Amino acid sequence: MNTPNAVVIGGGQAGLATAHVLRTRGLRPVVLEAGPEPVGSWPHYCDSLTLFSPARYSALPGLAFDGDPHRYPHRDEVVAYLQRYAAHLDAEIRTGEQVTNVAHRDGRFQVTTGTGAQFEAPMVIAATGGFSRPYRPELPGLADFTGTLLHSSDYRVPGPLAGQRVVVVGAGNSAVLVAVELATHADVTLATRGRIRFVRQRLFGRDVHFWTTITGLDALPVGPWLATPPGSPVFDHGRFRAALARRQPYQRPMFSRVDGTTVTWSDGSREDIDAIILATGYRPALDYLAPLRTVTPSGRPLHRAGASSTHLGLGYVGLGWQRGLASATLRGVGRDAAYLVSRLLSRLPALTRMSRPRTGARSAGLTGTPSPEGAGTSP
Repeated sequence: MNTPNAVVIGGGQAGLATAHVLRTRGLRPVVLEAGPEPVGSWPHYCDSLTLFSPARYSALPGLAFDGDPHRYPHRDEVVAYLQRYAAHLDAEIRTGEQVTNVAHRDGRFQVTTGTGAQFEAPMVIAATGGFSRPYRPELPGLADFTGTLLHSSDYRVPGPLAGQRVVVVGAGNSAVLVAVELATHADVTLATRGRIRFVRQRLFGRDVHFWTTITGLDALPVGPWLATPPGSPVFDHGRFRAALARRQPYQRPMFSRVDGTTVTWSDGSREDIDAIILATGYRPALDYLAPLRTVTPSGRPLHRAGASSTHLGLGYVGLGWQRGLASATLRGVGRDAAYLVSRLLSRLPALTRMSRPRTGARSAGLTGTPSPEGAGTSP
């Protein structure tokens, strides 16, 4: 049995940022990543995806993006960046290790993976994030839909759906991006339960993330009063609103039910369609914590700003609205990880005495320029 003093579950953006913070505090984490490389969900997003914030506001702590800081990096650039970040991170990263069970006994956690490997530590941080389990709502009749049913996480390029009648469900960034792109190849309807909350990408000549940074909005923590966080805004240079104004795609209120391949709209009209794409978000993938009874029946962890409400030494990084609007983003996870590690250490005196704070990016194995304060981006 291996004995690091911290186990980080998940080797995507949240896990890598957390490992960096732990190393700067002098701890010895092991990062357990289920996939073949520590890049999270990024390789699985649609081919045309670019970040919603410029490179200068989108990096993890300790290492900036290469190139023009004002550009909006493409999905593949993010994958390459995470590979570089992991390669220079002074922490043990083990890929192909999917955690299947976490137990707790005598103040220590026992972590078991699908390969049979076991790890024990007084601290466990679940960093599997909020983008690894696609959420598919139980809409009336959807289970019996006989056409093509996809989640937005399955969508890559428009080609396979060209010429078809497609309904995209959702009102967030992914829904609008997929619907607008696909509308140049297919007959697309964007079905929403409410209005789309557009945010202008640039204000007074600067990206909106510049303004959220200097005003402190990005770092503003949410309070317990925010029982139901608002949906994600849709960042737009003007392209998306212009497309909706042209009815490419056509936007209408959510359908009431599905029968075979026929949808019934809220006004009673019916339409035959070929495909439905659910851009309905994700839920945390935390099945491995079931033995601890720290997750609700709906799969949501019991926590306060990332620190478990049920177990000392257990925390989360990468959850949507964990502490603020940037929590599930590339840049936001670093700030949340720093807060969480400090909070967990304050409750674990023995581990605090073992830690030795280390300053500077190089001390944690990173050699690039630390990223400036700014808002991150969610995929």
